[in-house]
Amino acid sequence: MSKGQAAALVAQARSATAQADAADAEWFIRALYAEHGKALLSYAARQLGNDWHRAQDVLQDAAVRAWRHAGSLGLTPEAMRPWLFRVVRNLVIDDYRARALRPSVPDPLDDLLVSVGDDVDRLLTAHVVQEALEDLTAQQREILREMYFNGHSVAHVSELLGIPTGTVKSRSYYAMRALKKALTARGVLG
Repeated sequence: MSKGQAAALVAQARSATAQADAADAEWFIRALYAEHGKALLSYAARQLGNDWHRAQDVLQDAAVRAWRHAGSLGLTPEAMRPWLFRVVRNLVIDDYRARALRPSVPDPLDDLLVSVGDDVDRLLTAHVVQEALEDLTAQQREILREMYFNGHSVAHVSELLGIPTGTVKSRSYYAMRALKKALTARGVLG
């Protein structure tokens, strides 16, 4: 046998061993999860304040440790339950210690509010307000247009329409009430 052939045989043997190890690992992990996964996950989640994502991470880490130590412990996946609970408990303690040393810093992007240049909301609101204004009387619309849309004062509107200032105030009050009622009916105001 040549040196090249011997190297090829060694490579094939290593490949077959690696494939067998991968198949064994998959079987072991599946059996472990089937036998203990639900109980371990619930236990870890309770210990971590019902943080199921961190509990899943802890369980995965425990499963990897179980695979690494299965040979030295001489236990099958079915008989590892007490050991696994101890490992999960230790991993949870490690997690707490790590978080205490490195408190989480909020991501600056979490608090960032980005306004989007979208006029759809403004257009829809304008359309609903326009519909609500159509429910008002002509006098009410005129008072609101002059006071709120054109920005005129009570005195100016009084002079413009030729009515007393008290009447302008009264009409604007009742016009705003009617507008609020119309917008509430359309679901804009609660």
